[in-house]
Formats: sequence, C-alpha cells, structure tokens
Amino acid sequence: MAASYNLNEVLKAKEAAEQNNTPIENEEIHLDDVSRVKVLSPGRQVFKRFIRNRLAVFGSVVLIFMFAFSFLGPLFYAHGQTEIFYKYNNQNVNYALAKENSAYNGYVVNDSVELDSKVVTAMNSNIKSMIEEGKDYLLVEGETGNFEINRLGDEIYTLSGREMDEVCTAGTSTVTIGTYDSVGKKLKFSGEEIEGLEDAAKACKGKSGEFKFGGETYSYKKGSGKSYTITKTSDGINYAEGSLGEEFEAAMLAAIESEAKAFSFEGVNYTILNKGETHHVYTSGEPSMAMVYTRFTLDTFETGLKVSDEFRVNALLAAYDSGKFSYEGQKYTIKSNDDVFEIFDAQGNEFAEFSTISIRRYSGEDSMDYDLKKALNTVIEEMQETDLKTAELTYRLPMQDENGVYTYDEQGNLQYEDGDLTISQRDTGSYVISCHQTIYVIDKFAAPSGTHVLGTDGDGFDVLARVMYGGRISLMVGFVVVFLEILLGVIMGGLAGYYGGWVDNLIMRLVDIFYCLPSMPIMIILGAMMDALRMNTYVRLMIMMAALGIMGWAGVARMVRGQILSLREQEFMVATEATGIRVKDRIFRHLVPNVMPQLIVIASLGIGGTIITESTLSFLGLGVKHPLATWGTIINSVSSASAMAHYPFIWIPVGLLICMTVIAFNFVGDGLRDAYDPKAKR
Repeated sequence: MAASYNLNEVLKAKEAAEQNNTPIENEEIHLDDVSRVKVLSPGRQVFKRFIRNRLAVFGSVVLIFMFAFSFLGPLFYAHGQTEIFYKYNNQNVNYALAKENSAYNGYVVNDSVELDSKVVTAMNSNIKSMIEEGKDYLLVEGETGNFEINRLGDEIYTLSGREMDEVCTAGTSTVTIGTYDSVGKKLKFSGEEIEGLEDAAKACKGKSGEFKFGGETYSYKKGSGKSYTITKTSDGINYAEGSLGEEFEAAMLAAIESEAKAFSFEGVNYTILNKGETHHVYTSGEPSMAMVYTRFTLDTFETGLKVSDEFRVNALLAAYDSGKFSYEGQKYTIKSNDDVFEIFDAQGNEFAEFSTISIRRYSGEDSMDYDLKKALNTVIEEMQETDLKTAELTYRLPMQDENGVYTYDEQGNLQYEDGDLTISQRDTGSYVISCHQTIYVIDKFAAPSGTHVLGTDGDGFDVLARVMYGGRISLMVGFVVVFLEILLGVIMGGLAGYYGGWVDNLIMRLVDIFYCLPSMPIMIILGAMMDALRMNTYVRLMIMMAALGIMGWAGVARMVRGQILSLREQEFMVATEATGIRVKDRIFRHLVPNVMPQLIVIASLGIGGTIITESTLSFLGLGVKHPLATWGTIINSVSSASAMAHYPFIWIPVGLLICMTVIAFNFVGDGLRDAYDPKAKR
C-alpha cells in the first residue's frame, strides 16, 4: 500500500528546515507541491493572455506609433499647421495705367441751384463744341430753365443757372397765337388779342390745317381733347406780351447785327439766343454758379490721402482767379507749371497737384506714390511731344518679402528698392506702366517633395504638419468623449443598479430616451447652429466633445447597471453592508472596480467610433473649424470629386491613418475582452 502524503506536514518541515538552514531528508517532489506552483497576479494573467493575441499586440504598436506621430512628431517637424507657403517667380507685370482724361467731371458748387438733367447730360458735348468753335460762352435752354456755360480757363468750365423770360423774337419765327376750344368756341390768346380771330378760328377741323384772316395765314394743330393750338409764321419782331417801342427795337437790331450775346436798354439787361434764323431775346437775371467741370485729376502729396469735393471746387475756382483759397482754416496757394497746377500749403510745402493725366494702380489695392506719379506724368508728356511709343524709367518701388508682404523698417516706414519701369502707349491712347516684379502666390496643391513630404493643400498649408496636428485633435476628441461617456455611464448605471426600484426605473427610462435620439442629425443641427453663431474655434471644439459625450453614455449605463445587479447580492457586498460602509464607498470602491475590465473594453472600442464620428462631422464642415486641423477637415479640403482625383496625396494618407487607428483600437479592445474573460473567447 502506498504511503500517504500530507502536504501540510511537508510545508511545516520545509519551513523548519529553512529556519535551521538544514536540508530536508528524503524530500519527494509531487505534482501538487506548492514549490512547483508559481502564483501570478490577475493583472499579469491578463497581460500574458493579451500579448498572446497577435492582432492586439499589432494594434498596440499602431496606437503607440499614432500617439508618437501626433504628439511628438510636430516637435521635430519644421513646419506648423497654419504656416502658409508661397511660390514666386520674376516677370514683367502691369503695375499701373495712365490715360489722358477725355471726359469732364462735374463738382457741385451750389446745391441750391436746380439743375436740369438734360443740360447736365449734354455738358461734355457742349464743352467739346465750344472748344471746336473757340467759344468762351454758351447759353443753353433746358426743360426747367436756361443755363450758361463759361470757360473759366484751360480745362475748367462753369455751369450757371439764370432766370430768363422771353421778351420777343426777331427774324423768321413761328409765333404761338393761342389755344382754341372747339366745343366752347373760345380762343385763349397767348399774347396780344387779335379782334375777330376767334370767329375765324371756327375753321379748325381735323388734325391740322390753315385758315386766312386779315390778310395773314394761320396754322392750327389739334392738341388734347377738342383744343387746337394756333400759330403763324412771322417775319420781323414778335413780342411775347406787348411792344417795347422803336428805341428798344433799334437797340436790339444793332446788337443782333454786331453778333452780340447781350445788350442793355433803360437799365435792363437782355440776352440774345440764336436758334437758326430766329433771334430770341430774354431778360437776364444774375447767373448763379451751380457746378464746375474739369479734366483735371487731383493727386495729393501724401499717398492715399483723400480730399473732399469742396476742396477740389475751391482749388479749381482759385486756379484762374487769385491763385489762393482757404479750406477748413488752412490757406493754400496754387502755382501753374505748364499744364500742371501745384497746390502748396501755408508753410510752402507741396500738398497736391492738378493734372490732365490720370495714373492709377492696376490692382487698386493700394495708392501710388505721389513722386512716382509726377515722374510718370513728366515722361508721358515727353512721349506726347516726341511721339514716342515706349519709354523707360527707373524708380524706387515698395519692397516685398518672400511671402509677398511689404517690408517696413524698425520705425514702421515702408522700405523701397529701385525698379525698372516701362511705359508703353496703347492704340486707345492710354499708357501701360509695367515693371520687373516678383510675384508671390499661395503654393496650392503642391506635389510631395523634399520640402513638403505630403505636399500642400488648397490653403497652402503643409499636409504632413496638418496630419500631425490633426491627429492630436482627433485622438483628444476620442479620449475626452469616451471619458465623459464612461463617467456619466458609471454614475447613472451604478445608482440604478444599486438602488433599484423607482431610481432604476427613472434612470432606465432616461436611458431609453437617449437611445431613441438620432445622434448624427442632432450633431449636424448643432454644428449648423454654431456656424450661424460664429463661435470661437476652441469653444466649438469643447461644445462638440461635450455633446458627443452626453449622447453616448446610455450604453455604458445599461452595462454597468447589469453588472452591478449581479454583484450586489454576492457575499463580499453583504459583508460591506454588515460592516456599515457608506453607500458611496460600496458603489464606487467595491462594485465599480469589479466592472472596470468591461469598462476598459468598452472604452477601447468606443474611441475608434468617436474618431469616425468626429471625422465625419469635420468632413461635412460641421465639426472643428480653421485654424485647427483634424483628420476630417483635411479630407474636407479636397471634398470635390475633381480635387480627390487630382490630389490623392492629400486625402489617401489621412484616410489610411483613420482606418489604421480605428482598426487598432478595435484590435486592442478585442484583445482586452479576451484577456479579461478567456472563457468567452470563441
């Protein structure tokens, strides 16, 4: 019969021998000997089972790489996520455009004078005809009154209104006798009544015709209703109201014969206006200047300084008068230099210049230097005198840095450098000023190179830098959102599972409500609202993470509740109740730690899904906004089918990173689940 083996006695003997440092005689080794059993902690057991899962280990390596790539990579990469890159080349570009002002622009002198749109519209043509005929004065008749145009000087004309009443006509003219009412048989005379003409007017029939009376021929034309306008062609003098006598007629005829524009009689001024063979005589009041017209362009010495129309008017009127004027308490002097008027302030400093040549920047983004305008003006005038088609000018131009931005010194003054300008005359009469200039443009969609490993996007950003920084945001969003889900889920699920009853019912109904909410449509609506409110980028990011966390806690709460329901009746929980431990400690120090393995698995699996959700929202333009980069916003930069086809180097690497990260989190989650519960492994 085999000898019996007592493990307790063996252990006691072994302990005594170790204390006395004496060997054990006849020591036998058995399979159930404690010396052969190496006891591992639960954590080490989970770790050993985890590392046996090759996919889980692969996922862990990938995640380690992603974290190093996103958080450490930017520290060693030369470019930032919002650094814009430019490309440039040297070429001749159109810098400015110069042209001789052909049209006369009007400026209001007195807005109380009622202007006639017909007269104002015809001003340029009237001034042109005055120049061609060598006239300094022109009287024009408008629909609302009479106006006169006066030549103040070269390229400056004034438009004045004048109160004028017609006195008479001389020569062959058509005189309106009156209006005949064919129904009432009444004739209303415009001027002096003609006895017996009313009865003769009964001959007015049809649309028009003639009738004779007193040896003269009268014409009639049907007007509105049953009325007729009666006129007659008359040679000689025809008064609008009554005769002014032979002496007036003699003075008038003498003025007409001498081709005078006006004459005076008995202290009254009269104006003569010729229309064909007819001379119209008007009483003339004092003219009231309404506008001043000029071909001159005003350029101020201080680049970009704007002056009012009132200043221009005062300067124009003073140019051919005293040469001095005041404006807003400041005194100015005008000096003529050939065809140019120079304006000086009270200290004698050059303030502005009038010139018939208008010079403007092609781009219109900034003003041109005054001295450059003067130099160009001089060159163009020389070209006009010598009939040259091209000319050269070397002048200092604003300096630009490698990013196309103007450079300034330490005092804030704009820096300049010499540039070669070419002035070329066009067939239209204008002049194009071009220069050899460095052109800077954003380096959009640049192909991968040594400088930009993954190229640049549509905003000129380095794609690799954006991918690194975007990984930070995407991973941070995943961890923060899952942390919020776990936190809320543990609190709500722990309370529901421990207390049960109405607390459980209330929380579970709340869980049901959150299960029914469509998370993606809600996030899209929230993103649109934040767009409308123009929220700060960082505030927007925090709101989005909070919203995703609140929307996703229900599943965690249901799992925690189920686990706690099965744990709360076990012996260790009965012991905590018997020892009087607080309810808070029972839940969060004894129940929740036993649920931790399941929470770790849920968290690892949930992070990947959260990254997908964030990328989707950012791709739709409803997530994170510029200047922050996420993997979703990077793909959004090439959201069109054409961009995706032509620039795969932007979205393919980002898409692969998203896929690898999500798959890696899933591998790790599956590995943790199998390590914590090997019996559930299939």
